[in-house]
Amino acid sequence: MMDNVSQIRMFFLSGLNETHNHRFTLFFLTLLCYCVILLVNISVIVIIIMDKNLHEPMYIFLCTFCMNSLYGTTGFYPKFLWDLLSPVHVISYLGCLVQAQVIISFAFIDLSILSVMAYDRYVAICRPLEYHCVMSKKKLSAIVCFSWMTPFCMVGMNVFLTSRLKLCSPYISRLYCMNWMIVKLACLPAETAVNNILTYITIIFYLLHGILIVLSYVYLIKTCTKCIENRAKFMKTCVPHLTSLLIFLVTILSDVIIMRYGSKDLPHAFKNFVAIEYLVIPPLINPLIYGFILNKIRNRIRVVMTLKTK
Repeated sequence: MMDNVSQIRMFFLSGLNETHNHRFTLFFLTLLCYCVILLVNISVIVIIIMDKNLHEPMYIFLCTFCMNSLYGTTGFYPKFLWDLLSPVHVISYLGCLVQAQVIISFAFIDLSILSVMAYDRYVAICRPLEYHCVMSKKKLSAIVCFSWMTPFCMVGMNVFLTSRLKLCSPYISRLYCMNWMIVKLACLPAETAVNNILTYITIIFYLLHGILIVLSYVYLIKTCTKCIENRAKFMKTCVPHLTSLLIFLVTILSDVIIMRYGSKDLPHAFKNFVAIEYLVIPPLINPLIYGFILNKIRNRIRVVMTLKTK
Protein backbone atom coordinates (compact mmCIF):
# COMPACT_ATOMS: atom_id res chain seq x y z
CA MET A 1 0.00 0.00 0.00
CA MET A 2 2.80 2.43 0.86
CA ASP A 3 4.30 1.99 -2.64
CA ASN A 4 1.26 3.75 -4.06
CA VAL A 5 1.58 6.80 -1.83
CA SER A 6 3.42 9.81 -3.25
CA GLN A 7 6.51 10.95 -1.36
CA ILE A 8 5.98 14.51 -2.62
CA ARG A 9 4.90 16.78 0.21
CA MET A 10 4.94 20.16 -1.58
CA PHE A 11 4.00 21.39 -5.04
CA PHE A 12 5.56 24.38 -6.81
CA LEU A 13 3.12 26.55 -8.78
CA SER A 14 4.84 28.18 -11.75
CA GLY A 15 1.93 30.25 -13.10
CA LEU A 16 3.17 33.50 -11.49
CA ASN A 17 6.81 33.25 -12.49
CA GLU A 18 6.53 35.95 -15.19
CA THR A 19 4.56 38.51 -13.18
CA HIS A 20 7.24 39.60 -10.70
CA ASN A 21 7.25 43.27 -11.81
CA HIS A 22 3.48 43.68 -11.44
CA ARG A 23 2.78 41.67 -8.30
CA PHE A 24 1.69 44.57 -6.07
CA THR A 25 -0.63 45.95 -8.75
CA LEU A 26 -2.10 42.48 -9.28
CA PHE A 27 -2.44 42.03 -5.52
CA PHE A 28 -4.54 45.16 -5.04
CA LEU A 29 -6.67 44.48 -8.13
CA THR A 30 -7.25 40.88 -7.01
CA LEU A 31 -8.06 41.97 -3.45
CA LEU A 32 -10.53 44.55 -4.79
CA CYS A 33 -12.15 41.94 -7.05
CA TYR A 34 -12.44 39.44 -4.19
CA CYS A 35 -13.96 42.05 -1.86
CA VAL A 36 -16.56 42.99 -4.49
CA ILE A 37 -17.37 39.28 -5.05
CA LEU A 38 -17.88 38.83 -1.31
CA LEU A 39 -19.99 41.99 -1.07
CA VAL A 40 -22.39 41.29 -3.95
CA ASN A 41 -22.88 37.60 -3.20
CA ILE A 42 -23.34 38.06 0.56
CA SER A 43 -25.76 40.93 -0.13
CA VAL A 44 -27.99 38.75 -2.33
CA ILE A 45 -27.83 35.86 0.18
CA VAL A 46 -28.76 38.11 3.12
CA ILE A 47 -31.60 39.80 1.20
CA ILE A 48 -33.12 36.43 0.26
CA ILE A 49 -32.76 34.99 3.77
CA MET A 50 -34.16 38.08 5.53
CA ASP A 51 -37.13 38.72 3.20
CA LYS A 52 -39.84 36.07 3.62
CA ASN A 53 -41.40 37.15 0.31
CA LEU A 54 -38.30 35.75 -1.41
CA HIS A 55 -38.60 32.29 0.16
CA GLU A 56 -39.62 30.81 -3.18
CA PRO A 57 -37.83 28.06 -5.14
CA MET A 58 -36.34 30.41 -7.74
CA TYR A 59 -34.80 32.66 -5.10
CA ILE A 60 -33.63 29.75 -2.95
CA PHE A 61 -31.79 28.36 -5.98
CA LEU A 62 -30.29 31.81 -6.51
CA CYS A 63 -29.22 31.88 -2.86
CA THR A 64 -27.43 28.52 -3.24
CA PHE A 65 -25.91 29.82 -6.49
CA CYS A 66 -24.34 32.75 -4.61
CA MET A 67 -23.25 30.48 -1.76
CA ASN A 68 -21.44 28.30 -4.28
CA SER A 69 -19.64 31.39 -5.62
CA LEU A 70 -18.38 32.10 -2.10
CA TYR A 71 -17.34 28.45 -1.72
CA GLY A 72 -15.42 28.31 -5.01
CA THR A 73 -13.69 31.69 -4.72
CA THR A 74 -12.57 30.90 -1.16
CA GLY A 75 -10.68 27.95 -2.61
CA PHE A 76 -8.71 30.27 -4.90
CA TYR A 77 -8.39 33.91 -3.82
CA PRO A 78 -6.78 33.70 -0.33
CA LYS A 79 -4.01 31.39 -1.62
CA PHE A 80 -3.56 33.45 -4.80
CA LEU A 81 -3.27 36.70 -2.81
CA TRP A 82 -0.67 35.07 -0.56
CA ASP A 83 1.30 33.87 -3.60
CA LEU A 84 1.34 37.38 -5.09
CA LEU A 85 3.28 38.59 -2.03
CA SER A 86 5.48 35.50 -1.65
CA PRO A 87 8.84 34.95 -3.37
CA VAL A 88 8.19 31.19 -3.67
CA HIS A 89 4.83 29.80 -4.78
CA VAL A 90 4.31 26.49 -3.03
CA ILE A 91 1.34 24.56 -1.72
CA SER A 92 1.27 21.47 0.46
CA TYR A 93 0.29 18.12 -1.03
CA LEU A 94 -2.90 18.01 1.05
CA GLY A 95 -3.63 21.68 0.34
CA CYS A 96 -3.32 21.03 -3.38
CA LEU A 97 -5.82 18.17 -3.24
CA VAL A 98 -8.25 20.29 -1.20
CA GLN A 99 -7.93 23.22 -3.63
CA ALA A 100 -8.55 20.90 -6.59
CA GLN A 101 -11.61 19.47 -4.84
CA VAL A 102 -13.07 22.91 -4.10
CA ILE A 103 -12.44 24.57 -7.47
CA ILE A 104 -13.57 21.65 -9.64
CA SER A 105 -16.65 20.87 -7.55
CA PHE A 106 -17.51 24.59 -7.61
CA ALA A 107 -17.74 24.48 -11.42
CA PHE A 108 -19.88 21.33 -11.45
CA ILE A 109 -22.16 22.62 -8.67
CA ASP A 110 -22.70 25.78 -10.75
CA LEU A 111 -23.82 23.65 -13.68
CA SER A 112 -26.06 21.55 -11.43
CA ILE A 113 -27.77 24.65 -10.02
CA LEU A 114 -28.21 26.11 -13.50
CA SER A 115 -29.90 22.86 -14.58
CA VAL A 116 -32.35 22.86 -11.65
CA MET A 117 -33.03 26.57 -12.31
CA ALA A 118 -33.92 25.67 -15.91
CA TYR A 119 -36.23 22.89 -14.68
CA ASP A 120 -37.82 25.27 -12.16
CA ARG A 121 -38.60 27.81 -14.90
CA TYR A 122 -39.96 25.04 -17.13
CA VAL A 123 -42.40 23.93 -14.42
CA ALA A 124 -43.34 27.52 -13.48
CA ILE A 125 -44.17 28.56 -17.06
CA CYS A 126 -45.30 25.34 -18.75
CA ARG A 127 -47.02 23.60 -15.80
CA PRO A 128 -48.06 26.49 -13.51
CA LEU A 129 -50.95 24.61 -11.85
CA GLU A 130 -48.57 21.84 -10.73
CA TYR A 131 -45.77 24.17 -9.65
CA HIS A 132 -46.34 24.15 -5.88
CA CYS A 133 -46.79 20.40 -5.89
CA VAL A 134 -43.66 19.71 -7.97
CA MET A 135 -41.61 22.32 -6.08
CA SER A 136 -42.78 21.50 -2.55
CA LYS A 137 -40.48 22.27 0.38
CA LYS A 138 -39.50 18.62 0.73
CA LYS A 139 -38.68 18.23 -2.97
CA LEU A 140 -36.91 21.59 -2.99
CA SER A 141 -34.63 20.48 -0.15
CA ALA A 142 -33.86 17.23 -1.99
CA ILE A 143 -33.05 19.08 -5.22
CA VAL A 144 -30.73 21.55 -3.45
CA CYS A 145 -28.91 18.69 -1.67
CA PHE A 146 -28.61 16.77 -4.94
CA SER A 147 -27.17 19.78 -6.80
CA TRP A 148 -24.48 20.18 -4.12
CA MET A 149 -23.67 16.67 -2.91
CA THR A 150 -23.56 14.83 -6.24
CA PRO A 151 -20.79 16.94 -7.85
CA PHE A 152 -18.95 17.21 -4.52
CA CYS A 153 -18.88 13.41 -4.11
CA MET A 154 -18.02 12.70 -7.75
CA VAL A 155 -15.09 15.11 -7.68
CA GLY A 156 -14.13 13.79 -4.24
CA MET A 157 -13.88 10.24 -5.60
CA ASN A 158 -11.58 11.42 -8.39
CA VAL A 159 -9.39 13.41 -5.98
CA PHE A 160 -9.20 10.38 -3.66
CA LEU A 161 -8.00 8.19 -6.55
CA THR A 162 -5.45 10.88 -7.44
CA SER A 163 -4.13 10.86 -3.86
CA ARG A 164 -3.15 7.19 -4.33
CA LEU A 165 -0.90 7.87 -7.33
CA LYS A 166 2.88 7.91 -7.05
CA LEU A 167 4.08 11.22 -8.48
CA CYS A 168 7.43 11.95 -10.12
CA SER A 169 7.41 15.75 -10.22
CA PRO A 170 6.33 18.52 -7.80
CA TYR A 171 5.92 21.22 -10.50
CA ILE A 172 2.45 22.43 -11.60
CA SER A 173 2.44 24.95 -14.45
CA ARG A 174 -0.68 26.78 -13.29
CA LEU A 175 -1.82 29.41 -10.79
CA TYR A 176 -3.71 26.83 -8.74
CA CYS A 177 -4.10 23.08 -8.38
CA MET A 178 -6.28 21.10 -10.75
CA ASN A 179 -6.86 17.36 -10.43
CA TRP A 180 -5.95 16.56 -14.03
CA MET A 181 -2.61 18.35 -13.67
CA ILE A 182 -1.73 16.26 -10.62
CA VAL A 183 -2.66 13.11 -12.55
CA LYS A 184 -0.26 14.19 -15.35
CA LEU A 185 2.58 14.01 -12.81
CA ALA A 186 2.03 10.27 -12.21
CA CYS A 187 5.13 8.12 -12.64
CA LEU A 188 3.18 5.29 -14.26
CA PRO A 189 0.50 6.47 -16.75
CA ALA A 190 -1.12 3.02 -16.59
CA GLU A 191 -2.08 3.72 -12.95
CA THR A 192 -4.24 6.66 -14.04
CA ALA A 193 -6.69 4.49 -16.04
CA VAL A 194 -9.32 4.47 -13.28
CA ASN A 195 -8.96 8.24 -12.86
CA ASN A 196 -9.50 8.75 -16.58
CA ILE A 197 -12.58 6.49 -16.64
CA LEU A 198 -14.16 8.32 -13.71
CA THR A 199 -13.31 11.67 -15.33
CA TYR A 200 -15.08 10.64 -18.56
CA ILE A 201 -18.12 9.41 -16.59
CA THR A 202 -18.26 12.76 -14.78
CA ILE A 203 -17.96 14.72 -18.04
CA ILE A 204 -20.74 12.66 -19.68
CA PHE A 205 -22.94 13.08 -16.60
CA TYR A 206 -22.61 16.86 -16.75
CA LEU A 207 -22.97 16.96 -20.52
CA LEU A 208 -26.39 15.43 -19.87
CA HIS A 209 -27.04 18.34 -17.48
CA GLY A 210 -26.17 20.70 -20.34
CA ILE A 211 -28.53 18.86 -22.72
CA LEU A 212 -31.30 19.06 -20.09
CA ILE A 213 -30.79 22.83 -19.81
CA VAL A 214 -30.87 23.30 -23.60
CA LEU A 215 -34.02 21.16 -24.00
CA SER A 216 -35.75 23.03 -21.16
CA TYR A 217 -35.11 26.43 -22.70
CA VAL A 218 -35.96 25.29 -26.24
CA TYR A 219 -39.33 24.07 -24.96
CA LEU A 220 -39.77 27.26 -22.93
CA ILE A 221 -39.08 29.47 -25.93
CA LYS A 222 -41.57 27.52 -28.06
CA THR A 223 -44.20 27.81 -25.31
CA CYS A 224 -43.58 31.50 -24.65
CA THR A 225 -43.94 32.54 -28.29
CA LYS A 226 -47.59 31.43 -28.16
CA CYS A 227 -48.62 33.50 -25.14
CA ILE A 228 -47.88 37.14 -24.25
CA GLU A 229 -48.15 36.43 -20.51
CA ASN A 230 -45.65 33.56 -20.71
CA ARG A 231 -43.37 35.72 -22.86
CA ALA A 232 -43.31 38.36 -20.10
CA LYS A 233 -42.49 35.68 -17.49
CA PHE A 234 -39.71 34.36 -19.68
CA MET A 235 -38.13 37.80 -20.13
CA LYS A 236 -38.29 38.59 -16.42
CA THR A 237 -37.08 35.30 -14.93
CA CYS A 238 -35.37 33.23 -17.64
CA VAL A 239 -33.12 35.88 -19.20
CA PRO A 240 -30.90 36.06 -16.06
CA HIS A 241 -30.54 32.26 -16.08
CA LEU A 242 -29.65 32.19 -19.78
CA THR A 243 -27.13 34.99 -19.27
CA SER A 244 -25.52 33.10 -16.36
CA LEU A 245 -25.43 29.93 -18.44
CA LEU A 246 -23.79 31.73 -21.36
CA ILE A 247 -21.16 33.30 -19.08
CA PHE A 248 -20.46 29.92 -17.49
CA LEU A 249 -20.08 28.14 -20.84
CA VAL A 250 -17.85 30.83 -22.36
CA THR A 251 -15.50 30.96 -19.36
CA ILE A 252 -15.24 27.17 -18.95
CA LEU A 253 -14.91 26.35 -22.66
CA SER A 254 -12.30 29.06 -23.26
CA ASP A 255 -10.15 27.56 -20.48
CA VAL A 256 -10.58 24.03 -21.88
CA ILE A 257 -9.73 25.18 -25.43
CA ILE A 258 -6.60 27.02 -24.30
CA MET A 259 -5.49 24.02 -22.21
CA ARG A 260 -6.01 21.51 -24.99
CA TYR A 261 -5.24 23.47 -28.14
CA GLY A 262 -3.64 26.75 -27.05
CA SER A 263 -0.37 27.70 -28.69
CA LYS A 264 2.78 27.99 -26.58
CA ASP A 265 3.30 31.37 -28.25
CA LEU A 266 0.26 32.88 -26.51
CA PRO A 267 1.20 35.49 -23.86
CA HIS A 268 1.54 33.96 -20.41
CA ALA A 269 -0.62 36.70 -18.87
CA PHE A 270 -3.44 35.88 -21.32
CA LYS A 271 -3.31 32.17 -20.46
CA ASN A 272 -3.35 33.04 -16.76
CA PHE A 273 -6.45 35.21 -17.21
CA VAL A 274 -8.26 32.50 -19.18
CA ALA A 275 -7.36 30.01 -16.43
CA ILE A 276 -8.99 32.10 -13.70
CA GLU A 277 -11.81 33.87 -15.55
CA TYR A 278 -14.49 31.41 -14.38
CA LEU A 279 -13.37 32.24 -10.83
CA VAL A 280 -13.67 35.97 -11.57
CA ILE A 281 -16.46 36.71 -14.06
CA PRO A 282 -19.39 34.45 -13.00
CA PRO A 283 -19.06 35.06 -9.21
CA LEU A 284 -18.82 38.81 -9.87
CA ILE A 285 -21.41 39.25 -12.64
CA ASN A 286 -24.15 36.76 -11.69
CA PRO A 287 -25.34 38.49 -8.48
CA LEU A 288 -25.37 41.82 -10.32
CA ILE A 289 -27.44 40.34 -13.18
CA TYR A 290 -30.04 38.92 -10.80
CA GLY A 291 -30.00 42.03 -8.64
CA PHE A 292 -30.77 44.32 -11.58
CA ILE A 293 -33.18 42.10 -13.56
CA LEU A 294 -35.31 40.32 -10.92
CA ASN A 295 -37.88 42.85 -9.69
CA LYS A 296 -38.27 41.53 -6.15
CA ILE A 297 -34.55 41.65 -5.42
CA ARG A 298 -34.10 45.01 -7.13
CA ASN A 299 -36.99 46.50 -5.15
CA ARG A 300 -35.62 45.08 -1.91
CA ILE A 301 -32.20 46.61 -2.64
CA ARG A 302 -33.90 49.97 -3.25
CA VAL A 303 -35.69 49.75 0.09
CA VAL A 304 -32.43 48.95 1.91
CA MET A 305 -30.57 51.77 0.14
CA THR A 306 -33.41 54.23 0.91
CA LEU A 307 -33.35 53.32 4.61
CA LYS A 308 -29.58 53.81 4.73
CA THR A 309 -29.74 57.26 3.16
CA LYS A 310 -32.36 58.52 5.61
